[in-house]
Amino acid sequence: MLSLPDAVHAAATRTAMRRLLPVLGLAYFMSYVDRTNIALAKTRLEADIGVSAAAYGLGAGIFFLSYALLEVPSNMVLHRVGARVWIARIAVSWGLVSAAMMFVQGEVSFYVLRFVLGAAEAGLYPALMYTVTLWFAQRHRVPVVGLVYTAPALATLLGAPAGGGLMNLDGFAGLKGWQWMFLVEGLVTVAIGVLVWFVLPSRPEDAKWLSAEQAAALTRHAAAGAEPSPHRLRGNFRLAFARPIVLLLSGTYFVNQLVGSAVGFNLPSIVQGLGVSDPLDIGLVTGTMGLAILAGVLFFPWLRGRVGRDTELIVLCALAGTGIMAVYLAVDGAGARFGLLFAANFFLTGTLPLFWSVAMSRMSGLMAAVGLAFINMIGLLGGFVGPLVFGVVEDRSGDADAPFVFVVVAGLVGSVLAAALKWTVGREERTGVPAAAAAVD
Repeated sequence: MLSLPDAVHAAATRTAMRRLLPVLGLAYFMSYVDRTNIALAKTRLEADIGVSAAAYGLGAGIFFLSYALLEVPSNMVLHRVGARVWIARIAVSWGLVSAAMMFVQGEVSFYVLRFVLGAAEAGLYPALMYTVTLWFAQRHRVPVVGLVYTAPALATLLGAPAGGGLMNLDGFAGLKGWQWMFLVEGLVTVAIGVLVWFVLPSRPEDAKWLSAEQAAALTRHAAAGAEPSPHRLRGNFRLAFARPIVLLLSGTYFVNQLVGSAVGFNLPSIVQGLGVSDPLDIGLVTGTMGLAILAGVLFFPWLRGRVGRDTELIVLCALAGTGIMAVYLAVDGAGARFGLLFAANFFLTGTLPLFWSVAMSRMSGLMAAVGLAFINMIGLLGGFVGPLVFGVVEDRSGDADAPFVFVVVAGLVGSVLAAALKWTVGREERTGVPAAAAAVD
């Protein structure tokens, strides 16, 4: 039987999950829809306004460049103003820019708006992860992050077919189908930003639906085991950005996002190459990848709860995903290839709740805000490089399979980094080196 303090914390955790996760999930859902709906428009942008495959790859990736550049500054502002204000601001601004994508006229305007979209959305994901560190104890973070990751799974499952349906409005009211898609999805995001402003408390003590005792219990357990964190970045750059564990986490995430974005941003055109032609059908087939993502982000937190080994599972996912993409190159059938893409997505995304749990367990306070943002920034650079190289290789080779050689090589590098991460975490645990040792200012 739980003691009274433990019972209070358990009840507060359930309430916080019930109240917070739908709001955080909605914001992440639309960020994923607005970030990736460009993939549905790839072939139409080429036909309607002359955006080539290489230009598309650059435009798809340039979003991640501006997003990455502003990650750390964005989360420093978040640390000062709170999650409610900053996440709402991010959602409203990126929704407006996403809607403005309907005015793209050619390659230059495509690049500019994708760059501005990344700047508007910068900081959202690390803001969500930082919020998790303020509300939930370490033992709850893997399942909580897994539930947050159901948002991109559902965005793929539901957003791609919805986007395909909007694409079929081609010609209605004088607009192209892709223009309708950007407009509608952008305005929905603005509405969600307004919702965040009204319903998301920044910290447990701000929540009117918690008692003072429950709020104190959440804050106490969320901070339990955390090393003291400096209150300013100046003089603490090595602690925030240059520890071996931070660099390995960053490198591992870079490769994960490089591979995921290279394939993901080209998935509708890959599906089209497998023989699907109607935009709605392409959206439906692409959307089934959401089932793979959903299965991964629910299964691996469950498995981790049984085996208790984060880093071993991260290595397993990296090796399995890479091996599956290698097999993709060796088979020809459309059904087999789609099944392999499905399996690869299961491992590529299933690893992420485990990954972020390892990261969050080694940071607190301001160092969590900027450290998580730094890791995400490096990952986003992978999101820039992946689609860009994929598009260039496809253009120059004229072979739709050639970019997958690049994907497999990148996956091998990621597997090595994941193994190094496992070794480093194990060394810290064996030697008793503090995960977030710091001198408090």
